[in-house]
Amino acid sequence: MYNHRAMNVSLPIQHNYSLRALNSFGIESTARAYLKVTATDQLETVRQDAALSTLPRLILGGGNNLLLTRDFPGLVLHLSLRGISFNGEDDDFTYVRAAAGEDWQAFVLWSLENNLAGLENLSLIPGTVGAAPVQNIGAYGAELKDVFHSLTVFDFESGKIVSFSKADCDFGYRDSIFKHALRDRFVILDVTFALPKHWQANTAYADVANELAQRKIAEPTPRDISDVIIAIRQRKLPDPAQIGNAGSFFKNPVVTTETRDALVRQHPKLVSYPHGENTHRLAAGWLIDQCGWKGKTIGNAGVYETQALVLVNRGGANGREIAELAKKIQADVTEKFGIQLEPEPVII
Repeated sequence: MYNHRAMNVSLPIQHNYSLRALNSFGIESTARAYLKVTATDQLETVRQDAALSTLPRLILGGGNNLLLTRDFPGLVLHLSLRGISFNGEDDDFTYVRAAAGEDWQAFVLWSLENNLAGLENLSLIPGTVGAAPVQNIGAYGAELKDVFHSLTVFDFESGKIVSFSKADCDFGYRDSIFKHALRDRFVILDVTFALPKHWQANTAYADVANELAQRKIAEPTPRDISDVIIAIRQRKLPDPAQIGNAGSFFKNPVVTTETRDALVRQHPKLVSYPHGENTHRLAAGWLIDQCGWKGKTIGNAGVYETQALVLVNRGGANGREIAELAKKIQADVTEKFGIQLEPEPVII
């Protein structure tokens, strides 16, 4: 178990703090003030501090879904709360609570080591547990909301710790209420997951099924699914430790079936997936590739060679360069397909 509260509250504020090592693009940016948050009481102290409480706030997890285009003129709160604990069970689920500062991939591996299923399709997604609900992270036919039970937040307006249900979070495709109306008010402290006891392998994506077939695995375990997805991601995506990136930079656009069908008539090889009733998701990477951007570089910013959805820092790029590259890509996709791509990262 872990305890949010700490007996001795201190605010080791650091000023003019470099954020270069705290964002996966490796962008040089400076925060006016920085606090590594290790206890919820520190947030209450910030709330009551006359100077700190008026500063703009940036809640930072792993920095994997962030593009910094300037210095940040306020207080960066770097969520570093730690701890994982079992939180009960029933006939269908085992409930596990993880603190916001836990590394996501480490948490996935912990679940597998404890013979818990449900997180395997989300293997090797960079970031922290606390950031995962904000983005409603997803990959290979699974989303965080599929295994989500609840979370707790610190409310900067009231100073209270509040619980949110799945319905409260208003999850959407790579989206939640925490990206919009509640972005600056609430800080996620921990997340509770409902991990299924009656598990079925999710191999809906062709890449996963093909990789399993190549390995001659007919009845995969959760560990098998995780291993396969890790292998696929490592082949397709750059390691942020080697080349700066934020993973998929654009969301796969969601369109009506009518729009998808009209596009297929013009572009028969269009890649799309059913998304819901009368809607489809288009493969943004395919759209970008068709516009000739895969592998291209402008200045120090580029598009990754094996996945056009990933923008990279070739070395020494600033956030404005990457943002300008993104705008050029958006303009070309709109011109060719009539589709507006939406960035996934938070752009500061």
